[in-house]
Amino acid sequence: MMSALIVLLPVLVIFAWAAICYNKLVSARNQQAEAWSGVEVQLKKRADLIPPLVECVSAYRTHESQTFRENSSTRNEADTVRKMRGLVALAESYPELKAADNFRKLMDQLVAIEDDLQYARRYYNGSVRDYRNLAESVPSNAIAGIFGFHAAEFFEVESVLERTTPEVKL
Repeated sequence: MMSALIVLLPVLVIFAWAAICYNKLVSARNQQAEAWSGVEVQLKKRADLIPPLVECVSAYRTHESQTFRENSSTRNEADTVRKMRGLVALAESYPELKAADNFRKLMDQLVAIEDDLQYARRYYNGSVRDYRNLAESVPSNAIAGIFGFHAAEFFEVESVLERTTPEVKL
C-alpha cells in the first residue's frame, strides 16, 4: 500500500502541474484573443467616427463661410445705402465664427481615437508577450506543445501607409 502511494504521489503531482500549466495557457490565449478584439473595436470606432466628424465640420465650415459672406454683403450694402445705422452696427459685430472651435474639437476627437487605438495595440502586444512567454518557457512549453498552443504574432504595422492616421480632407 505504501509503495502504491509512493508511485501514485508523483503521478498526481505531475498531473496537477500539467493541469495548472494548461489552465494558464488557456487563460493567456483567451486574454490575447480579447486584446485583439479590443484593437478591432478601436479600428471600427475610428472608421465609424472620423468620416461623420469630418463631414459635420466641413458642412459647418461651409455654412460659416456663407454666413460671413452674407454679413459682409449686408454691411457693404448698409454702408453704401446709409439707410440704417443700426444695421451697420449689427454687421460690425459679426456673430462669433465657430469653425475654429469645431476644428479644435475634431482634432481632439482624432487624437483621442488614436490614443485609444494605441492603447489597445499595446495591450494586445503585452498579452501576446505573456502568452508567448508561457508557451515557450520551460516547463510549460511541454504542455503547450502537447496540446497545440502556438505562439501568436505581435501587432506590427507592415505598410508605411498603415502607420499614419487617415487623411482628413475638409
